[in-house]
Amino acid sequence: QVHLVESGGGLVQAGGSLRLSCAASGRTFNIYAMGWFRQAPGKEREFVGSIAWGSGTLYYADSVKDRFTISRDNAESTTYLQMNSLKFEDTAVYYCAVSTYHSGSFEATYKYWGQGTQVTVSS
Repeated sequence: QVHLVESGGGLVQAGGSLRLSCAASGRTFNIYAMGWFRQAPGKEREFVGSIAWGSGTLYYADSVKDRFTISRDNAESTTYLQMNSLKFEDTAVYYCAVSTYHSGSFEATYKYWGQGTQVTVSS
């Protein structure tokens, strides 16, 4: 079992920045990749990006590429989502998730999920 706790969400004006954190605990040796997803009101949850825990290989959704950056601290079992140039359409609940065997956008491959943190971008 891997337990995830997100933090860092909040209200920010368009064009601003936020950094989300996701701390993992428990059987963290099982982590193959950590991913970030988001769900806006009335929409399906969508992939934001992911990082492979060993290699550091990164994947991003086209909608956030060049604005969002994922990083990790292996020693602390924590991943970060730095969000710059935020837009109104980035408003969503952001979730981090752990896959034990895959890195990328396939939501079904992520077994453990955090509770989510709200990001609200005012226009």
